[in-house]
Amino acid sequence: MSPSLSLPRLTPAQAVAWVALAAGLAILVIHPLPGGESQALALAVACIGLWATGVVPEPVTAVIFFTAAMLLKVAPPQVVFGGFESAALWLVFGGLVMGVAVRSTGLGERIAIRLSLAFGSTYWGVIAGTTLIGVALGFLLPSSMGRAILLMPIALGLAARAGFQPGSNGHVGVVLAAAFGCHVPTFSVLPANLPNLVLVGSAETLGYASPSYGEYLLLHFPVLGLLKTAIMVVLIVRLWPDTPRSEATVERDVSRPMSTAEIRLSALLALALALWATDFLHHVSPAWVSMAAAVLLLLPGIGLVDRKAFSEKVNYGSMIYVAGIMGLGALVGSSGLGVRLAEAILTLLPLSPGHDVGNFASLAALSTLLGLATTLPGVPAVLTPLTGRLAEASGWPVEAVLMSQVLGFSNPILPYESAPLVVAMHLGGERLKPARDLCLLLALISVVVLLPLDFLWWKLLGWL
Repeated sequence: MSPSLSLPRLTPAQAVAWVALAAGLAILVIHPLPGGESQALALAVACIGLWATGVVPEPVTAVIFFTAAMLLKVAPPQVVFGGFESAALWLVFGGLVMGVAVRSTGLGERIAIRLSLAFGSTYWGVIAGTTLIGVALGFLLPSSMGRAILLMPIALGLAARAGFQPGSNGHVGVVLAAAFGCHVPTFSVLPANLPNLVLVGSAETLGYASPSYGEYLLLHFPVLGLLKTAIMVVLIVRLWPDTPRSEATVERDVSRPMSTAEIRLSALLALALALWATDFLHHVSPAWVSMAAAVLLLLPGIGLVDRKAFSEKVNYGSMIYVAGIMGLGALVGSSGLGVRLAEAILTLLPLSPGHDVGNFASLAALSTLLGLATTLPGVPAVLTPLTGRLAEASGWPVEAVLMSQVLGFSNPILPYESAPLVVAMHLGGERLKPARDLCLLLALISVVVLLPLDFLWWKLLGWL
């Protein structure tokens, strides 16, 4: 008897990835949309499926996107490869170099020791303390990417100090606390994240009044900032439980004098932090501050990162991934697909004057779902020009419609929507699966718990 052939069994993630690829191919063949929108939709479906499941390494998916976009001639090279021209990408590069320096000089471990003494010896203290530092940095640094770059090497030192090995629950928990703490709650602080700034800039360009710092903070921070932070801490501790291992050498290590390299790096980081925090005065992008710091760290005889460390320890894959995400968002926007998707969703939404609950839920759903296609910075770029139509359909003031976008782009369903989350996980040396799981749970809790509370808060403040 001839042996029977058996097909390899697919995991759920692999099955979803194959479905996404098949759907993308079907869209290319059927060509349901005019112009280059069908190709853009096919690429978006296929790449989002691969990024969401992680069955192919994320940088490899980015390379697939670049190659397919050029072969299909979906958009000109300056759009497809536009992510490499983005200031955010070079902020990442500078941060990667700074991260290598922080780890190699021992400064990250020194700061981690100080923090471990401040947070206490419990796992709750480590996770809550790391998360709260990330949130606090949101009031100082105008870039979530910069915050992740600054905080993650320190968080890794804290994880090592607690005895958490890479891949362990404790290590994953600390990396998640740093990645999410410095990014997700800070959507409620006006200058802290890129989508916030795109929203304000687009609104001002179209002649709408933009909110003040205090008004924006009061409207969003109590629920989307503080409450979401508390929920994040509980989820991380419960889903990735661990116990820190105390070290007897802590007191001795704290008293050890700083080396020359640590002093020089501390001075450079303090200067970079000051320049990041005061960019509204000197108008130099945080990206170029980051690049200048990287140049100083790499200079022979002056810098603290040698040629070998630069070649082996800088994670260039995360840069390719970020460029791919940005390229996809630009492609969706330039092809007109983003506006088409928003208008298609708009026709399905039950917007009507006098129905505040339905309007609130519909507008939150619109901005949340749109982020899956355009990534988070693309949400305000697509929706702000539609503000007039949305205000007319809902009977809401223009200001309330504009602020409803925050309900969606502060609630990423999957990590690929937000480049800072991706970069932070790569810097932490962990896979994206834990970030994906936490994103999905936070999104669910936000819909079921936080958005209803936010609706009541808006009502109390008189916005509805």
